[in-house]
Amino acid sequence: MRILVTGASGFIGGRFARFALEQGLSVRVNGRRPDAVEQLVSRGAEFVQGDLSDPALVQRLCRGVEAVVHCAGAVGVWGSYEHFHQANVTVTENIIAACLEQGVRRLVHLSSPSIYFDGQSHVGIKEEQVPQRFSDHYGATKYLAEQKVFEASAAGLEVIAIRPRFVTGAGDTSIFPRLIGMHRKGRLSIIGNGLNKVDFTSVQNLNDALFSSLLAAGPALGKAYNISNGTPLPLWDVVNYVLRQFELPPVTRHLPFRVAHSLAALNEGVCKLLPGRPEPSLFRLGVAVMARDFSLDISRARQYLDYDPQVSVWTALDEFCDWWKTAQRS
Repeated sequence: MRILVTGASGFIGGRFARFALEQGLSVRVNGRRPDAVEQLVSRGAEFVQGDLSDPALVQRLCRGVEAVVHCAGAVGVWGSYEHFHQANVTVTENIIAACLEQGVRRLVHLSSPSIYFDGQSHVGIKEEQVPQRFSDHYGATKYLAEQKVFEASAAGLEVIAIRPRFVTGAGDTSIFPRLIGMHRKGRLSIIGNGLNKVDFTSVQNLNDALFSSLLAAGPALGKAYNISNGTPLPLWDVVNYVLRQFELPPVTRHLPFRVAHSLAALNEGVCKLLPGRPEPSLFRLGVAVMARDFSLDISRARQYLDYDPQVSVWTALDEFCDWWKTAQRS
C-alpha cells in the first residue's frame, strides 16, 4: 500500500510514518521542516515539502496514493479563529478535494478529544457526546474539519476520524516538556485537590489504531473513534513520576481552582491588550484541563478497529524521558 502522511515533521505524524515504513508500506510524507523528516527519508520515505493551503501542491501529494493519514493542523489555545480555521478546516478541505480528484480510496483523519472539553469533568465520554458550544477555536475547528471529512463519504471516499487523548512517548515536545519547563521556573502548582484522573495514550498504541484504520472495512468506516490507553490515572501522580526521572522535586504546592481560574482570566485579558497579543503563560482552559477528570470510552475502537492498547502509560513515559534526556544533551 502506498500512503501519504501529512504533518510528518511533527510528533504524531512522524512517529506514524516511521511505523508505516516498518510495516512495509510505501510512504510519502509532507511537512514544514525538512530537517525533521531526515530520518524518515533515510528509511525510504519520499518527502515533498510545501504548504497544504496550496491546493495544487495537495493535488500532487495525493497523486498515486491509496490512502492519506492526515495529521497536519494547528494546535493550541491562543490565536484567531481565522488562523485555526485555515490550518484545520481549509487544509482538510484541500485534502478531501485532492483525494476525490486523484482517486484516493481512504482518508484517516487525526482529530482531537478537545472537541468534548467544556471545562467540566467527564468520565468515560462517548464519541457522540459533543457539546453544543466549544470552549476554544481549536476544538471548534477540529470538529468542523471532522464534519467535512464525513460529508466526503457521500462522494465515495472511505473515511475514519481518530480522537487520541494526551499522546506521549519519544518525540513528544508538547505535554511534558512544557510542564517540566514550568516547574523549573517555579510556575507549576497542583490545581484543586490533585486527585483528578485523566487518560493518556502511548504513541505506539496510537500507531496501532491508525494502522488498523487503514485496513478496516465495512461497518468500521464513516465513524469517529476515541483512542486512549483505557486506564485513567491521577494526573499529578503522572506529572511527579516524570519529574522524578529528571531528578526534580515533586509538585506539592496547591492552588485553589477559583484562584487559578481568576489569575488565568486576568492573564488572558492583559495579553489581549498588549501589542502583538502575546500568548499568556496561563489559560482558563489549561487550568480546567489540569484540574478536571477527563477520560474516554474506547469501546467503539475496541469493537470496530480491534483496538487493544498493549503499551502501558508508564512504558510510554519512560520512553519519553529517555528520549528527552538525550535530546537535551545533544
